[in-house]
Amino acid sequence: MARRSLALAAAVLAALLAAASAAESWFDEDKFTKHGEVRVRYDRSGRQVASLMLDRRSGAGFISKEKYLFGEFSVQMKLIPGNSAGTVTSFYLTSGEGDEHDEIDMEFMGNSSGSPVVLNTNVWAHGDGKKEHQFDLWFDPGADFHTYTVVWNDKNIIFRVDGVTVRVFRRYADLPYPHAKPMKVHATLWDGSYWATLQGNVTIDWSRAPFAVSYRAYSARACAVAGDAGRSSCPAGSDDWMGRRPDATDAVTVAWAKRNLLRYNYCEDGWRFPKGFPGECARN
Repeated sequence: MARRSLALAAAVLAALLAAASAAESWFDEDKFTKHGEVRVRYDRSGRQVASLMLDRRSGAGFISKEKYLFGEFSVQMKLIPGNSAGTVTSFYLTSGEGDEHDEIDMEFMGNSSGSPVVLNTNVWAHGDGKKEHQFDLWFDPGADFHTYTVVWNDKNIIFRVDGVTVRVFRRYADLPYPHAKPMKVHATLWDGSYWATLQGNVTIDWSRAPFAVSYRAYSARACAVAGDAGRSSCPAGSDDWMGRRPDATDAVTVAWAKRNLLRYNYCEDGWRFPKGFPGECARN
């Protein structure tokens, strides 16, 4: 009986290892640098899942080793269930931390149970940011995985949630736009108690720690930039996203999101811009 049990256990282990090796793998240390506690596993469907952990000691994250200049970046995320107040989860691109940096943000600001989680979208160009559109998500992002996508080309940046376009940031020749600095992909989970929920009035309930956010099905269909010369290499099929422009369906969904979900629009915040709104506000 013991021999049969050992043989069965060995067979099960071999099957699991074979399944893992054949499963969808996207996260490894050749592609990403990680910090904090990042737990990597395979779910029952064979998809690789990377979970970021947050406790009192530290948050967590991962950063792509490759830099990109334009592309379509997508990931499925399952956020913190229940009371996530004070936490910030992100999926974004940035050229670095300097005063002239470029950045494209999708940040998820946690909230208390029963309240909508807020998606904060923002664009930085040459160190110029303050271009936030914030949306209440129309589903519970902690109950299951949902897909978040950024399409970035030389004409516009498109933010999508589950295939629905909620925002388009257009390029104008006379206004700042992130078009020249290669960027890395970042994913983070951190303590944003000072800012994230009701302007910092609701902080993290540490009795619920550790918190976890899971990422899977990551893809970067993008032009990778290699070496100091800054030469980019674009994959086959790049025209699909490089030529992507908002269409009639996008116009309908953006209008729907603005009407039903938009809770903050920088172009309506006169207190923040007493000397006049940014130039794109009158053109969009």
